[in-house]
Amino acid sequence: MRVLLFGANGQVGRETVALAAERGLDLVALDRAGADICDPAAIARAIESARPDAVINAAAYTAVDKAESEPEAAARVNGRAPGLIAERCAHAGVPFLHISTDYVFDGTKTGPYVESDPVAPLGVYGRTKAAGEAAVRAAHADHIILRTAWVYGVHGGNFLKTMLRLARERDRLTVVADQRGCPTATRDIAEALLAAAAAAKAGTARFGTFHFAGTGTTTWHGFASEIVRQAARHTGRTPEVAAITTADYPTPARRPANSELESRLFEQAYGVRAMPWQTRTAEVVDALLKTT
Repeated sequence: MRVLLFGANGQVGRETVALAAERGLDLVALDRAGADICDPAAIARAIESARPDAVINAAAYTAVDKAESEPEAAARVNGRAPGLIAERCAHAGVPFLHISTDYVFDGTKTGPYVESDPVAPLGVYGRTKAAGEAAVRAAHADHIILRTAWVYGVHGGNFLKTMLRLARERDRLTVVADQRGCPTATRDIAEALLAAAAAAKAGTARFGTFHFAGTGTTTWHGFASEIVRQAARHTGRTPEVAAITTADYPTPARRPANSELESRLFEQAYGVRAMPWQTRTAEVVDALLKTT
């Protein structure tokens, strides 16, 4: 199986590259310099050169707050580029895997979101990701859209790494406690992507939109508290983690109060379930602090 990956330098892209290398898989990984996903000609050249069995798009504009002041940049990368890749994949007869987000929902639902729930994004980031989903669906029937949430890992910038830094610098952290979701490790996302790509190569893939998020639900405050607890095993530091409300921490972009995703459909289709978020949190903290 040969897989072509766009977005090789992002946190999911780097994890997928690492996992593929561990398993000896044939992965062609391209960053923005290797292929501009906003350029149809660059996409065509990449697919024609790689001749892949599946294409994964892990590239995205992920600066949620900055997107409010850069809507065109977010729309170009999140809204239009996925459709361009999907069109070229359809032309080449290659299945396409695309990563989306919990931010396509408004967070007002009481229970976990399922794939058939209507989208209602609150801000530019969510709207552009929803537009990207629609573009993929319109361009190519053989697609897998994977919505995930609260992504963290050893690569790139993310909430876990921010909390580790703040826990070193401060004796008191304040973290929002009225938004809940499923923290999702990049390792699990990489596992899911490669499993789906393998099924696509084998002709056993179930196409469509799926949710894939870490097992278990918590709040940002709960997530931060667990990060600090795990970090203390290495540092001995136990700063206070104080709970605040969303109203206490205003941001340019509104966040969903509920980002919980039901991932059962993907597990049934591909046999992959994310690890409990506490387990992966401990692993990532260990990996990061053992190297510092």
